[in-house]
Amino acid sequence: MQTSINENRVSELFANIPGKRIAVIGDVMLDQYFWGSVSRVSPEAPVPVVEVNSDSVRLGGAANVANNITELGAQSLLIGITGDDANGEILFSLMHDAGFTTDGLIKDPSRPTTIKTRVIAHSQHVVRFDRENTQDVNSQVAQQIINILKANIDNLDGILLQDYNKGVFTKNIINEISHIARNKNKLVTVDPKFNNFFEYRDVTVFKPNRRELEQAFGTPLRSDADYELYGTELLRRLRAEYVLITRGEYGMTLIENNSTVHHVPTRTKTVADVSGAGDTVIATLTTLLAAGGSVHEAASIANFAGGIVCEEIGIVPINRKRLLETMIRFERDNSEEISKASVHNG
Repeated sequence: MQTSINENRVSELFANIPGKRIAVIGDVMLDQYFWGSVSRVSPEAPVPVVEVNSDSVRLGGAANVANNITELGAQSLLIGITGDDANGEILFSLMHDAGFTTDGLIKDPSRPTTIKTRVIAHSQHVVRFDRENTQDVNSQVAQQIINILKANIDNLDGILLQDYNKGVFTKNIINEISHIARNKNKLVTVDPKFNNFFEYRDVTVFKPNRRELEQAFGTPLRSDADYELYGTELLRRLRAEYVLITRGEYGMTLIENNSTVHHVPTRTKTVADVSGAGDTVIATLTTLLAAGGSVHEAASIANFAGGIVCEEIGIVPINRKRLLETMIRFERDNSEEISKASVHNG
């Protein structure tokens, strides 16, 4: 698989991003952080006492995906559910601050806004606790989701489905979205979870991670051959154009509908926190495909983007400038190494 792109091509693709509009449909969350340090163990139980120095909130789940798309320079339409509560208001405020619309968000008074709270001490996760309702959305909310998509479909350059098993995606919603997208010949990418894993048919790119693929097929994946075997079977069952499997420290595996398989190594230098890396990968992949990139180009750039956010603590969106500079620097360094090798061999 192509792992470097000509500097001019990188710049051309990034120049094509502004004006592209991508709908992100999925489970919207609020990420809360308590930052502190540990210097003693509790006398009440053998657990660390975290002395909290600060706290913060960030866009999480599908909202983080939409935020990544916005940071890359495209327009994002986030379609999802929040509760009619204080955390929902915080999420709306963060979206306004990030510069993208809240027009696609539906308030459901019957469920709370999903919030993940992480306690971090000395740059290490101590504990995470979740407050959520993972039941399927009711039929009225489901129809609202479909209506919002229909109202915007003609002005979209892509549709991204971000599933966290929090209730937004039912079989009926998935099938209806697929039907709408096929009729309009729209780009569709999917970041799945286990519950409806095999329901996402006829999409452009299906992007599971290693753990999700293992859960779906009930077997561990230990070698490139395993990824090729089960990735090819997944592509056949879903009738997808491409399956892109993210493999953590082992990079990615891309399988095309002609059964061609490509492996690409990770570009992560230092892993500080993998939280949100998958969000960044699918957001970058979709944005670059919408901007006219090939799946090889989009996957290569997404690989770099995922590596960059792994170097940060907590959920953070990709920085467009840093990503562009990283890609160009890699291309230049790679070209220099090739030139040096050619001179040496000569």
